[in-house]
Amino acid sequence: METTSLTIPRYRHVYNRLREKIQDGVYQPGDVLPSENVLCERYELTRPTIRQSLSELVKDGLIIKQKGVGSIVQKPKTGIGILNIRSTTSSFPKGTLSTRVIESPTVGEWPSDMAFDIEDDLREAGCVSLSRVRSLHDTAVFYERTYLPNINLPRFTQRKFEDKSLFKTLAKHYDIHVTGGKQKIRAMKADAHTAQMLLLHVGDPILQLEKEYTTNRNKYLFYASLWCNTDNYYLEGAL
Repeated sequence: METTSLTIPRYRHVYNRLREKIQDGVYQPGDVLPSENVLCERYELTRPTIRQSLSELVKDGLIIKQKGVGSIVQKPKTGIGILNIRSTTSSFPKGTLSTRVIESPTVGEWPSDMAFDIEDDLREAGCVSLSRVRSLHDTAVFYERTYLPNINLPRFTQRKFEDKSLFKTLAKHYDIHVTGGKQKIRAMKADAHTAQMLLLHVGDPILQLEKEYTTNRNKYLFYASLWCNTDNYYLEGAL
């Protein structure tokens, strides 16, 4: 029997655990996940909750439901699943994504050109920013800048994010879990800095994603700007 955390929805806890096991290879393509009855007993949850967890895995293309058989694990997709408001790291098969830190976490003021309105109390607290380049199979696929309110994040500037998941760090050390969010997407041309980060030419077409994340902390939101090289990979996500 596994216990669930009350800081995130119960269905999301099961979803996260099953997704991790699929991406870590515990469940291989073609394997059948434990039955709903087994999962209900393992997590001490109701059948509707377990079914919601499995439905999310179906939406992400990680499993298919087959009548008389159960939930069958699917082969990972070739797209980049970062259109969902989820951990970027969890969107890729284990071992395929590498992270290079461009700017380590630094305390400062919020940028003046944020894509979303920042609440006054968050703005007054200042922010912690960091930037990273994420590569898939040694190809730089996106450059990311992240901004977090500088509230109750002890020793955050001392954390290492080389090949580390920001979401997992927030969950493990600060009990901050992403619960949802929204995003804005636009096509643009790479400027000199972005082209350098993504190993492109100035003027090459790229996509920019602006993300606002909500969390289990009351009124605690954080933000990310991503510039994506889609020459070799498309972006995908469940609707």
